[in-house]
Amino acid sequence: MSTESALPRVAVLDDYQSLSTRLADWSAVRDKVSSIDVFTDTLHDEDALVERLAPYQIISAMRERTKFPASLLDKLPNLKLIATTGMRNLGIDTEHARSKGIVVSGTGAGGNSTLEHIWALLLATVRSIVIEDRNVKNSNPQWQSTLPLGLSGRTLGLIGVGKLGTQVAKIAKLFNLRVIGWSPHLTPERAEAAGVEYIPTKSQLLQESDIVSLHIVLSASTRHILSRGDLALLKPTSFIINTSRGPLIDEAALIDVLREGKIAGAGLDVYDIEPLPLDHPIRTLKNVTLSPHSAYLSDTNFKVFYEQTVENIVAFLEGKPIRVYA
Repeated sequence: MSTESALPRVAVLDDYQSLSTRLADWSAVRDKVSSIDVFTDTLHDEDALVERLAPYQIISAMRERTKFPASLLDKLPNLKLIATTGMRNLGIDTEHARSKGIVVSGTGAGGNSTLEHIWALLLATVRSIVIEDRNVKNSNPQWQSTLPLGLSGRTLGLIGVGKLGTQVAKIAKLFNLRVIGWSPHLTPERAEAAGVEYIPTKSQLLQESDIVSLHIVLSASTRHILSRGDLALLKPTSFIINTSRGPLIDEAALIDVLREGKIAGAGLDVYDIEPLPLDHPIRTLKNVTLSPHSAYLSDTNFKVFYEQTVENIVAFLEGKPIRVYA
């Protein structure tokens, strides 16, 4: 392209902490584009997204923070490349993108941030770390105010026993937890291979578990896999940990059971709407430990994300796309 005005523009989306330019060298991209614009917020309204993204030929997407359904792709005629992070992004209609000649590329990952976060959140939740931290910092004269759940001999129920669920189970056994598992497609053979006790029904898993942790992909069939009726089966002393996707649980029902004290608490990293609205009722609950969908955040992981995003964009601009979604 001969003039600066003819060079493509790049939009880096949902970079809440402006990490993209801190963790990767974008100079090889800057030499080939007219601008790189970093957006630190997330838009959900499709018309607002079209207005923002219409001028861009290249979009750097962070996981599923911004969704790219067919309806949005149809309104972005200039778009030629979505460089997303990770090698799976269910928020992008990749088949429709392909039909429109839009290349979708992904990246690898680094470290074990999600596994680390699962256990950080689980332990912080069942041991009331956040509550006691707040009490100490606020000079609460009551030196101790909670009685943590001891893990040894308790039961951890996994909904989903794939790669991540298997890793969670391995660590759980170091705490002498009984680990049981269920999912719509789990078999006794797969459970045994993962070192997990096979449970034939969801209801049995919920009734037997002291802690339930979700490790399953969100789809039409798994949306609200924990319904209001399912939540009613839990012990009043039990905890829920969700680091997968918010809509796996009926959020309104979860809020009700937590508010009414029908379960002991929850550790949540994911929500129906993200970022979580400032006036959302989950923010007011006293028996939850919350994190801002940060299970996949770490310096090692994001460095890989953004360095390989730069490589993907440069390769595309040179006419040799790499790490293209199949």
